[in-house]
Amino acid sequence: MIDRDSVERALREVRDIYGNADIVSAGRLEQVGIAGGEVTLGLHLPTDDADVKRDAEGACRRAVKALAGVSGVTIMTRGSKPKLEAATGQAPPRAQSASPFDDQAPIEGVQNIIAVSSAKGGVGKSTVCVNLALALARPGARVGVMDADVYGPSVHLLLDVRDRPQEGRKKEIAPVVKDGLALMSLGFLTERDRPVIWRGPIVMGVVKKFLQDVDWGELDYLVVDMPPGTGDAQLTLVQTVPITGAVIVTTSSELALVDAEKGLQMYRTVGAPVLGIVENMSYFACPHCGERTEIFSRGGARELAARLGTEFLGEIPLDPIVRERGDAGVPIVKHAPDSIPAQAFFAIAERVRALCPA
Repeated sequence: MIDRDSVERALREVRDIYGNADIVSAGRLEQVGIAGGEVTLGLHLPTDDADVKRDAEGACRRAVKALAGVSGVTIMTRGSKPKLEAATGQAPPRAQSASPFDDQAPIEGVQNIIAVSSAKGGVGKSTVCVNLALALARPGARVGVMDADVYGPSVHLLLDVRDRPQEGRKKEIAPVVKDGLALMSLGFLTERDRPVIWRGPIVMGVVKKFLQDVDWGELDYLVVDMPPGTGDAQLTLVQTVPITGAVIVTTSSELALVDAEKGLQMYRTVGAPVLGIVENMSYFACPHCGERTEIFSRGGARELAARLGTEFLGEIPLDPIVRERGDAGVPIVKHAPDSIPAQAFFAIAERVRALCPA
């Protein structure tokens, strides 16, 4: 049986990057996650040397993979510069000022990166993300979905994915493929009933790993499901890769609109483009008489987009079938492409496509 103790025992055979102890005794191991035969490690390797990091990760991966029952090992690494003063008695040189985008690098083969974001939870962001991805793929485009919501991953549930990522050919991880979409989510690597209790730096490491170490291949669009808020994951995304733009999802309630504005302004503050705003659960149409009821009021997102000078991408009605099919792992765009909600997603996808570079 694989447990944390057996993983730690295996890692005690791996020498620390500074050679004074093993990787566990030196305090480099911060997290251990176990889901079936998949083991996820969170490491702190305080060095800027990419070769040292790669060697240490490789040694840890080999040590854990040698355990009986382990089918795969995923390593999330956070780094920080070693404290020169503590090691040598000398004060470290003064750092030069740098742009937060100095380390940005495009993902080879990926044409557009779209962040689907909301500063408030509960507005249907993940549902919009998955259906938007399927709608973008409908004309034959190559689309991937990256679930960056580390604490509450849901892409695997919305698409009913039970497979686990395998080793990639060109990079460490090969994404899971479902419904023509290339997918990566922490939900593939953790048990459904186990919470993710990770510090911010590890969350940043997960986002970077999914961007840099997943073999995404050739994609027209990589759609990223962001966690609620304006924190570590959002900043890591925009500092790691040049995004094509963010799609802000909100309802028309005042509370959601206030947070949507904060989320939009966050992207603008860090110099990242915003493609526009989507109003989800915009209205409810009675299936019997057709009468519309505006549960959260209606038109608030359109007004917000006009006030902030961004595109209003469209509105999606509140329809029980969208929730039902999402819970069943068959999104509405796939289940009933001719339905009113699915047609709304197709219209939004068309607007997003028009805003992206050819």
